[in-house]
Amino acid sequence: MPELWTPVPEGPHETFIERLHRTIARFADEHEVEKPLVEIELFDGARFFLGRLDPEPGFGMVTIHVQRAHDTEAPDAMILPIGTIKRIELRAAPANGGSRFGFAVPRG
Repeated sequence: MPELWTPVPEGPHETFIERLHRTIARFADEHEVEKPLVEIELFDGARFFLGRLDPEPGFGMVTIHVQRAHDTEAPDAMILPIGTIKRIELRAAPANGGSRFGFAVPRG
């Protein structure tokens, strides 16, 4: 019988999210955009544009906040194991009103 996955008490997910935020902020600065487009792909093939990414609730899980403007069928937010993330793509927002949508880069 395969082992059941259970959340872990603490992990590097908070550091991962902090570093990811820094990477996205650097990308935004380099491309001179306020809100870059950040698309996440999960191992099941699902893809979502993100508005925000939080390290909560922790225990090996993160919360992704989905930009529904790009996909009206998508949920507003999902809590998922960090290990389900396959890849993250960064793009400069389109010039035609793209600054209204995109990833809210935390500035600190």
